[in-house]
Amino acid sequence: MKKGFFLGLLLTAASLHVNAQALMGTNFFDNWYVGLNGGGITPTTHAPFWKSMRGITGLEIGKQVSPVLGFSLQGLTGINTTKSKTAFDDLNISFNGKMNLNNLFGGYNGVPRLFEVEAVAGVGYGHNFQSQAVGDERNYITTRFGSSLNFNLGESKAVTLSLKPAIVYRLDGDRPQALNVNRSKIELLAGVTYHFGNSNGEHYMTLVEPMDPLAIEAVNDKVNHLRGEIQVRDQALAEGAAVIQQLQTQLQNCQNNQPEEVAMVVEQTQVRSLESMVTFNLGSSVIPNSQIPNVERIGIYMKNHPASTVVIKGYASPDGNLEFNQKLAQARAESVKAMLMKKYNISADRITAKGEGITDMFSEPAWNRVSIATLNENNN
Repeated sequence: MKKGFFLGLLLTAASLHVNAQALMGTNFFDNWYVGLNGGGITPTTHAPFWKSMRGITGLEIGKQVSPVLGFSLQGLTGINTTKSKTAFDDLNISFNGKMNLNNLFGGYNGVPRLFEVEAVAGVGYGHNFQSQAVGDERNYITTRFGSSLNFNLGESKAVTLSLKPAIVYRLDGDRPQALNVNRSKIELLAGVTYHFGNSNGEHYMTLVEPMDPLAIEAVNDKVNHLRGEIQVRDQALAEGAAVIQQLQTQLQNCQNNQPEEVAMVVEQTQVRSLESMVTFNLGSSVIPNSQIPNVERIGIYMKNHPASTVVIKGYASPDGNLEFNQKLAQARAESVKAMLMKKYNISADRITAKGEGITDMFSEPAWNRVSIATLNENNN
């Protein structure tokens, strides 16, 4: 009862651990592998350990369901050392469940560790091959409990070398449901495993940073806003092209001595400045992770347009002390400026940071905890 309860806790912890992560490369055809195993097996009791050991070999096909849980189908056959004339005297096919203890207790960092330990438990079918002169063949159920000591090699972690100690019980004879050590064997295997490529381009699962839904919505709004500005600019370019065409026609008429009176009105189209808004938590001037994309847009634009400059105005909500909020507004503007300088190498002489104190430009007080960065394109 206690063992079952403890196992249930481990499985629950593994499930919660996996669900807490955002993973790529988890489709049905991802994380499959094939392995070749070989080693020896010897009776657990009533026999010399090393002298009674005989060779076994086989294949294993499996899938890693999550960084913690996996399963495999393993087939092993024993090399005959008895009087029977068969080359292989037994066969064991087992379905194994695996739990990666490193990822369960230490978390998964997006890349397999160089060395990892798996706990393995399985149930299978066993069959003894005998020539008629020696005895009858037998079928039976087996269970396996063991571990896998894995060494993940290479930059792509596509190959794993493993040591696989286990104890295998035969469930036949008297009281077949009992795990009788006298009907068990010690299995010592070494194996090499190849992990097939995944849909994410790797041979293992990778982590992705979950996006804040509000940040995604803000990005979409900004994209739509920029698309609107592009449409305005396209319209301005079309109007400019029409004016150029008209001027070219007039020039050609003048060159052909065909003067005509031309009345022309040129309208200037004012292009709106690009802006990006960074919101802050109450009483803080630290840029939240969800707001970094808003700073990144300014930084990337300024790197691509060396002549551009930016004015950053920091604001605070009406809550709290007036003097503190005035300092906080300046600190929020300086925080955005510092990130542009450090992360995107924008020169300080291209950035103006101003603290504008408290504001009530938005009806919701929390929305006034912002820094607004306005770009000056300086395309001339």
